[in-house]
Amino acid sequence: MNLFLDESGDLGWKFDKPYQFGGSSRYLTIATLIIPKTLSHLPKRIVKKIYSKRKQSTSLEIKGNTLSDKEKDYFIKKTIALLKKQPSIQLSVITVRKENVREHIRSDANKLYNYMVNFAILDKISTYPIVNFTPDPRTIKIASGNSLIDYLQTKLWFELNSATKLIYNPMESGKSLNLQFIDFISHIIWKKYEHKEHKFYGQIKLSVSEKHLFF
Repeated sequence: MNLFLDESGDLGWKFDKPYQFGGSSRYLTIATLIIPKTLSHLPKRIVKKIYSKRKQSTSLEIKGNTLSDKEKDYFIKKTIALLKKQPSIQLSVITVRKENVREHIRSDANKLYNYMVNFAILDKISTYPIVNFTPDPRTIKIASGNSLIDYLQTKLWFELNSATKLIYNPMESGKSLNLQFIDFISHIIWKKYEHKEHKFYGQIKLSVSEKHLFF
């Protein structure tokens, strides 16, 4: 089984100014694509089609925050169709409302990040013998790094009594269309909370396993 992970938002705690104008995001969304290795080419096709429609080379990465409304609509419709046809593919998402996080937790944001990943995915991967775990090391998770994979592995083996082995395979999203796929998902979900953009979230929400923290 393959697992791809990306997030939208940040782990800053500056709430006295607007986001992107000196302030931090009010929400952080972590999204994961859990997919059998034999089907991992299918989300790539959806992302490739967006490049094709733009007449843009895949060497110039498309990020979720640059998608037009028309591209989001296309992406969501194709994703919903894929998930209906291939129910073994899962999208698991978790969002934290950061303003409600207590001060002592804010002092070590990596622990919050690690717990969010644990809460989002472990119950969904604990029956698979091997899971190839691919995050983008350029984003905030680089601060977690080995602590994240060690934490998840310990949880699986000792708390869930699972024999699942995690293979840590970080990769820059520019080199992975599946990471770009889950970046699109995380951005669409996060934007619903951060910017109250309900339209595209409303289209995809029934196809996503979603959890919340500190709401």
